[in-house]
Amino acid sequence: MNRDWIEKDFYKTLEVSKEADADEIKKSYRKLAQKYHPDANPGDTAAEERFKEISEAYATLSDAEQRKEYDQVRRVAASGGFQGFGGQPGGFSGGFGGQQVRVEDLQDLLGGLGGFGDLFGARSSSAGPARGPDLQTELNISFDDAAHGVTTVVKVRGEAACSNCGGVGAEPGTSVTTCHNCGGRGVVAQNQGFFSFSQPCPQCQGAGRLIETRCKVCRGTGAEHRTRDVKLKVPAGVSDGSTLRLRGKGGPGSNGGPAGDLLVRLRVGASPTFGRKGNDLTLTVPITYSEATLGTKISVPTLNGGVTLKVPSGTPTGKTFRVRGKGIDPERGRSGDLLVTVEVAVPNKVSKAEKKLLEELAELETDDVRAHLR
Repeated sequence: MNRDWIEKDFYKTLEVSKEADADEIKKSYRKLAQKYHPDANPGDTAAEERFKEISEAYATLSDAEQRKEYDQVRRVAASGGFQGFGGQPGGFSGGFGGQQVRVEDLQDLLGGLGGFGDLFGARSSSAGPARGPDLQTELNISFDDAAHGVTTVVKVRGEAACSNCGGVGAEPGTSVTTCHNCGGRGVVAQNQGFFSFSQPCPQCQGAGRLIETRCKVCRGTGAEHRTRDVKLKVPAGVSDGSTLRLRGKGGPGSNGGPAGDLLVRLRVGASPTFGRKGNDLTLTVPITYSEATLGTKISVPTLNGGVTLKVPSGTPTGKTFRVRGKGIDPERGRSGDLLVTVEVAVPNKVSKAEKKLLEELAELETDDVRAHLR
């Protein structure tokens, strides 16, 4: 059992209530992590320690099973259940206000904690290899690149595997061995009466391994703070605000653990020509009065060249035509269509000849277009 679970209030650390759901915990963690991240507070050791505390609290509360165990341990600790044990076999005295507490009763109280193996050292938490944190960044791409897909590079600044030792922590050419004191677990048991608490191994300081010569660049941590280029493929059809996950491209793991993931949030620029609704593209095309009345054929652009659209006679302004399969063509899912809306353009100025013809047309018109208003 981790001593921190008894001594530290992870809910208070993350500034949430004990009834907070997973989304509330994640939202608060992201806010606090951004505020106290070492990148935002260079040289501030207090902020760095606060960031570590926040990360530790989130690692426990974001995992449903660990959060359940943590809550149970805290309830027992709050009742005094981990203090003053020293009664006769089969019972404890002084642990709960001087009352006798049977082992069976305490086991019922701990419930889903996994039984007394957790408390008496049968199972201890390990400070060995641990997965690195997920990192987040943003990437701006053009409308065309989002539609067709593109391979590009995103710059990521933060903790990364050491460029000198490759994340091992040892100077190249030197050895790394498993700690014989803890057997590579990174923790050893400390007995306190009937209970056994895990604590970092004093031989390897919790790493679970011994480094012959520490890397001169990262000083044995296996990580360094730097900017790196990460290549990624943006699939065709992505939309603004979507997120790509790059496995193993996040923060480096500790003690030989795997790297986390890199989450890239996409910001897609607007198109000067098209609008977008899902995988459908929208387009507004002006036509003349005579084209709308007599009918015509017009050329309209698509993402891959132009197509000819037939406008039948008597087409009203605002009419929308659907061109099948000429929208976004994603790598996965259904291709969209091109939705073309025609608008009758009214000229601001007309020539004398045009005015004369329009006056003659007006005299010939027989339809009463406002009859429905009477």
